[in-house]
Amino acid sequence: MAPKARLIQEEKGIPVKTTSSARNAPSASIATLVDLLEYACRTYRRPDALQVKRNGVYKPVSSSELQESVEQIGAGLAKLGLRKGDRIALLSENRPEWAIADQGILSIGAINVPFYVTLPAEQIADLLLDSGASAIFVSTQVQLEKVLSVAPKLPDLRQIVVMDAVDGAPPQAMRFSTVLEIGRVALQEDRTTYEALRRDVAPGAVASIIYTSGTTGVSKGVMLTHANIVANVLDVAEVFDFSVSDVTLSFLPLCHIFQRTVDYVMLYRGVSIAYAESFDTVPQNMQEVRPTVVGSVPRFFEKMYARINEAIRLSPPKKQKMMTCALGVGKEYSQKVLDRRPVPGVLKLKHALVDRLVFSKLRTKLGGRLRFFISGGAPLDKALADFFFSVGVTILEGYGLTETSPVITVNRYQNFKLGTVGQVLKTVEVKIAEDGEILTRGPNVMLGYYKREAETHEAMAGGWFHTGDIGSLDSEGFLRITDRKKDVIVTASGKNVAPQKIEGMLKTNPYFTHVVVIGNRRPYISALVVPNADRLKAQADFLGLSAGSYAELLRLAPLKDFLLEQIQASTPGLAPFEQVKRIELLEREFSIAAGELTPKMSVRRQFVEMKYEDLIDRIYVS
Repeated sequence: MAPKARLIQEEKGIPVKTTSSARNAPSASIATLVDLLEYACRTYRRPDALQVKRNGVYKPVSSSELQESVEQIGAGLAKLGLRKGDRIALLSENRPEWAIADQGILSIGAINVPFYVTLPAEQIADLLLDSGASAIFVSTQVQLEKVLSVAPKLPDLRQIVVMDAVDGAPPQAMRFSTVLEIGRVALQEDRTTYEALRRDVAPGAVASIIYTSGTTGVSKGVMLTHANIVANVLDVAEVFDFSVSDVTLSFLPLCHIFQRTVDYVMLYRGVSIAYAESFDTVPQNMQEVRPTVVGSVPRFFEKMYARINEAIRLSPPKKQKMMTCALGVGKEYSQKVLDRRPVPGVLKLKHALVDRLVFSKLRTKLGGRLRFFISGGAPLDKALADFFFSVGVTILEGYGLTETSPVITVNRYQNFKLGTVGQVLKTVEVKIAEDGEILTRGPNVMLGYYKREAETHEAMAGGWFHTGDIGSLDSEGFLRITDRKKDVIVTASGKNVAPQKIEGMLKTNPYFTHVVVIGNRRPYISALVVPNADRLKAQADFLGLSAGSYAELLRLAPLKDFLLEQIQASTPGLAPFEQVKRIELLEREFSIAAGELTPKMSVRRQFVEMKYEDLIDRIYVS
């Protein structure tokens, strides 16, 4: 049976990879992340192990430069008094210095504690206090000022290392280049001390404490060992045929375990890792780097889908008609491929034409060499996966949590089902509990929550990690996620409603920025809606409605009725008790700073419900 992705990409002229000899590289000697770096640098010796954009041009960092810098940072930290088991925080955007600092920390047996750069100073202080961090790497003046503003509250924090040149830095804020130089001199004088530290790093030692963003607002430090992460890296590397001919663009925050593990896998397989300048510059960087494989999150695809639809909407009628026709042909063609049904000759000809005239231009915007995306971090709406597959962009969805290093299941390039999160990895086990919760165990599962024995015991009850997600396995072992266990709404009549299912159906509707479905212990389902302001204003003009301000516009009944109709039209097939009956509109988009979103852009449902409690009450009393 021809692999589905391979079949459709061959017909569309997209490069198709064969299994490389690197895929069979020995892994028995790789027990720690320190071993992984040494293996990668020794085996591939790439001139462009990493790539970073400086002065408007992507510049390479070779394998030898990477390894040398890691050794110097590690030796420099040791010379500064940092020791095995010390927690060292990392507050930086994706860049070579992040990877160098990470591996340097690990090489002396210290523990990397990474933070999101979007966190405010007070939250950073809380995490530094909880972890007892002795030192912190910061990237820029902005991040340095955050740390300095809370430094008096942090008795354990002895050293700050700054990656960029900054103004007015205090004595405890040492330059990254200075630590490199300290390490260089230390290695020249006595290399054996550093080598002994590297050899002393044990597989079972904690490599990282990663604080979960927490949709309830409570962060817990997940302790992942070297063995946890290495097991996951080796499992994922066995699933995909990554090789030295691949290039990836790293743009999801490295402080999140998803992108970090992806980058470790790429390093292990000799893939060149290029860092995006920021999330906003990803479209431009995709065209500059021309990646072949990329890890991403659903939000990226949602934004891309919205841009495509907006471009179609603003096009002349003739072009709109052509695009609509092309999408129809693409959908019909891809569905037959996915269903493994024969594609009629006439449809093949139509598809070849629209692919050359329309879809190839979209793929060019992604660099023109992309083989597939790997999506994780949040549920991907099947409609999005279907749409992108129909235009020749394959998205392979996976599933996991910080506590599982993170991958539990993933769709394979040779065998996948859209709408699922794939099959279980080789060394991982999954079972479905009686209440539908997904349970897992394996070498990738965390050591526990830092200083939280009760929470650890609860999460690992019965020897299985309790994910908190609801799902099911089909006859071929593909896992489907239906909802979060704690997010399931129980209405006043006792009906169970999965809000994420409904919200997922609305993600592709251009009139909505955020929708939060509510109704726990209420008589019916309702929703808080953050509309797309531009689309809503255009609809108001179309209906001949006007108001003195945007806030007043949101109070106009015809617009609220219109948006409710959009919700109902976008959520067909729901049971009557699942249908959204009423809505309230919010003027401002959700944000991390206001507490409504986690750093990975998930809605803090409980926080939102508490914040807008009065507004929600009005839904049910009016």
